[in-house]
Amino acid sequence: MSRKKVVIGMSGGVDSSVAAYLLKEQGYDVIGVTMQIWQDEEQSVQEENGGCCGLSAVDDARRVANDLSIPYYVMNFKSQFRENVMDYFVEEYLHGKTPNPCIACNRYVKWESLLKRSLDIGADYIATGHYAQIEQLPNGRYTLKKSATAAKDQTYALYNLTQFQLEHTIMPVGQYTKEEIRQIANRIHLKIANKPDSQEICFIPENNYAKFIEDYTDAKIAEGNFVTVDGEIIGKHKGITHYTVGQRKGLNLSMGHPVFVVELRPETNEVVIGENKDVFAKELYANKLNFMAMEDLKEEMKVTAKIRYSHKGAVCTIKKVEDDKVHCVFEESQRAITPGQAVVFYQDDYVIGGGTII
Repeated sequence: MSRKKVVIGMSGGVDSSVAAYLLKEQGYDVIGVTMQIWQDEEQSVQEENGGCCGLSAVDDARRVANDLSIPYYVMNFKSQFRENVMDYFVEEYLHGKTPNPCIACNRYVKWESLLKRSLDIGADYIATGHYAQIEQLPNGRYTLKKSATAAKDQTYALYNLTQFQLEHTIMPVGQYTKEEIRQIANRIHLKIANKPDSQEICFIPENNYAKFIEDYTDAKIAEGNFVTVDGEIIGKHKGITHYTVGQRKGLNLSMGHPVFVVELRPETNEVVIGENKDVFAKELYANKLNFMAMEDLKEEMKVTAKIRYSHKGAVCTIKKVEDDKVHCVFEESQRAITPGQAVVFYQDDYVIGGGTII
């Protein structure tokens, strides 16, 4: 019987490198691939930035593949990345939202594009180094289960995957802690065993979103008014792309006490400023829904919802109010519910589904 073939996305980091090793140990026919998503920047820019997919990532991944004796390729996904991640990111920011580009990249580039190409070359699965687990439930549907390590769990950023994608994906590191993964890397003498994790958004130099958006669009982002919750003008802002809900630093407003961004209003180009209490809310609406553990939300349901990657999760009740719109009411007020971010619903350790906060 021929061995199952799996294409593993390799970033040159410790997680995907150990994932490749674990798959090989489990008897799969493993092919390593790094996805080239960088546009036509200068080589020095690509090397310096690039996070999980820059030039240094290619060098590290190729070295690991060589150490593991698996074939290795670089696949070009530049156009898919530009269209589905960079264009989307800029468009959302210009409309006063705060998007999560990693979620878009996971769904449309790392999965849709890589999976299609991998199946085309005869692979049975793709694999990644994400900290999450895939399970098939008694109802036949596939869903994500939180990883063994709460500190590194990445299910939030993967809630948007389809049933077909989950069925054809393996996530070997989901049952390990980060320490255990580094120990395995050291044990098999991988040079990247202690390489630090990449933290920033890979295509944004120095995490300066506003400058990136201006450079990318050639548009001058217009200044506008800071207004209070009551509508009083209290100053000028630098352009709405510089701000996000809940922000306190960098406002340059001398109010005599801490103030926060409460809302962005792109239609009037206003940034609404308020007190800490104004940043809390008990409900949200979300659309662009994707359900995993079940086909659809038929009736009211109590779940735990995460409203951002670092959010601990809070108990709420969700209810469909339109075909692609859910209303979520929390038991306790939550800080900085931010339009454009994902809300992901859990029961126990399983992902029920999620959507985009509107």
